[in-house]
Amino acid sequence: MRLIDTHCHLADARLRRDAAGVMARARQAGVAAVICAAGDVHEAKLALTMSRQEVDVYFTAGVHPHEAKNVAGDYLAQIEHLAADGKCVAIGEVGLDYHYKYSPPEAQRRVFAEQLALARRLGKGVVIHTREAMADTLAILAEAGADGRRVVFHSFTGSAKEARRVLDLGAAVSFSGIVTFKNAGELREAAAIVPDDRLLIETDAPYLSPEPVRNMKTNEPANVAHVAACLAALRGRDAESIAELTTANAARFFGIERP
Repeated sequence: MRLIDTHCHLADARLRRDAAGVMARARQAGVAAVICAAGDVHEAKLALTMSRQEVDVYFTAGVHPHEAKNVAGDYLAQIEHLAADGKCVAIGEVGLDYHYKYSPPEAQRRVFAEQLALARRLGKGVVIHTREAMADTLAILAEAGADGRRVVFHSFTGSAKEARRVLDLGAAVSFSGIVTFKNAGELREAAAIVPDDRLLIETDAPYLSPEPVRNMKTNEPANVAHVAACLAALRGRDAESIAELTTANAARFFGIERP
C-alpha cells in the first residue's frame, strides 16, 4: 500500500525534533510521500530545508489566516521566492478562520486574496483552510478567478451541503483524522459524496490524531493509514484501493511523481 499524506506540519517542533524517526515510521506504514504544510513564511523556510534533506518530502508556502495580522511588507515576495523551489508544490495553507479570529477578518480576507492572486500568477495550486467562513471563502475564490481544479480544501469539516458547493467549484477535498471521530457522522456523510477523483487524505500532524490512536498527543504522518481505512469502510472499498486512488489524485494535484 502506497499513501501520500497531503498535509502535515513536519516542520513543527514536535515533529521536527525527531524527523528521522517520524519519517521512518511513516515509510514503514506505507507513506511514500509527505507534503509539509506551512502556516507562515518561517515555517515554509523550515519546510524547504526539510524537503532538501528527504527525497519524499515536499512543501507548501503561504500564510495561514491566524497569521494574517503579522505579515511583513515583503511577505508576498518571500513566498514567491520559496515557491520557485522545485519541491514547493502549492501556495498554502491560506484562507479564512472566523472561529478564533486570531487575526481580524478584514486582514484575513486581504491576505487571502493577495495570496490567491500570487498563486494564479505563478500557476500554483492552492491549499485552503476555512473554518466557519465558507461563504466568504467561496466568494473570494470567485472574485480571484481561481481555477477550482487547482484548489484543495484541506481537513474538510463541513456538511454534505458545503461539500457540494466545494465540488461545484471543481475543487478537491481532503479529509484528516476528524473523519474517524465517533461524533463525526455529518462529516462522514460529506466524505461519502466526494467523487473518487477528487478525494485526498491527510493527517494535519501533529494535530488531530485519528481513531484508533486518538490518545496520541502528537499525531504523525504514519497515521494517515487510519484515515484511509476509515474512508475505505465508509465507501465500501478496501484500504488498498483507497490508497491507490488518493495517491494518484495527490500526485496529479500537486504535480509530483506518482510513488
